[in-house]
Amino acid sequence: MKVAVAGSVGRDHLMTFPGKFTDSLVEGSLAKVSLSFLVDNLDIHRGGCAANIAFGMGALGLNPLLVAAVGKDWADYNDWLIRHGVNTEHVRISKDLYTATFIVTTDEELNQIASFFPGAMSEARELDIEAIALREGGIDLFLIGPDDPEAMIRHSHSARRLGIPMAADPSQQLARMDGEEVKQLVTGAKYLFLNEYELALMLQKTGWSDAELFNQVEIRVVTLGAKGARIEEHGKETLTVGAPQEKAKIDPTGVGDSFRSGFLAGLSWGLGHERCAQLGSMVATFCLETKGTQEYLFDREQFMERFREAYGDLSADEVAAHINPRMGL
Repeated sequence: MKVAVAGSVGRDHLMTFPGKFTDSLVEGSLAKVSLSFLVDNLDIHRGGCAANIAFGMGALGLNPLLVAAVGKDWADYNDWLIRHGVNTEHVRISKDLYTATFIVTTDEELNQIASFFPGAMSEARELDIEAIALREGGIDLFLIGPDDPEAMIRHSHSARRLGIPMAADPSQQLARMDGEEVKQLVTGAKYLFLNEYELALMLQKTGWSDAELFNQVEIRVVTLGAKGARIEEHGKETLTVGAPQEKAKIDPTGVGDSFRSGFLAGLSWGLGHERCAQLGSMVATFCLETKGTQEYLFDREQFMERFREAYGDLSADEVAAHINPRMGL
């Protein structure tokens, strides 16, 4: 199964605030907020939703197609992704702009305040999905993640026109998109990925009821944080998959992307949605335990040992049949 992942590629600037953001918010004075948080540290890592998802799939032994626009500072990042199994042949490199930058501060309760500068991502609208599909001999699933909003809409139109099954994953760009844009992105998607807050925001922006939104897609996957994920499919019983026990909660940045990595890997292997969500939750747990969105490491033995502990022998045996023996080496 050939999976293409479109969306942002960026540099993550990760900071930690040794307190609670809510302690600095004054009820009745939120109309005018001017705050500065003194942080403990700064870590700079590779990031961006599409790159994070593609990296995770590569870590599981797959070779996803990255469809993104990046800056003139791309060379070292490109080498990194290639080493980790990602096909970067369809990435557009800007002649003038730098790769996008994500800046996030996380407090002691894992709440986050973030900003995102798009940089070269604004050129993603120039990517030709039809040409990419022709060059690859077809695409089996096309995930459209947070990106330049115009690019996201263009990609969704291209996928529908070309008959490419689409996974809509608006994520952080929901705050930027209006209701009509969201409707254009979501309508006709095979999969819709979002978390609980994004689900509420999507309903607010579109004016759809929950049932009306669900009727626009075939399968809806809602991540539930520490509670795991919920998978809803028309005509089938709703599945809820719990999350494995983490060893530590280090940094939540990129956890949702990592979930998508495992879920898409499961789809690539032809597994059912329950196994896909279990895989996604396992990869997300490794990410949560690590500072940075592409810094987690595991080999096949480590991954399967923790997967078996979390989900039992039946699930583990089914997944083990597809895991590359040299994964992580």
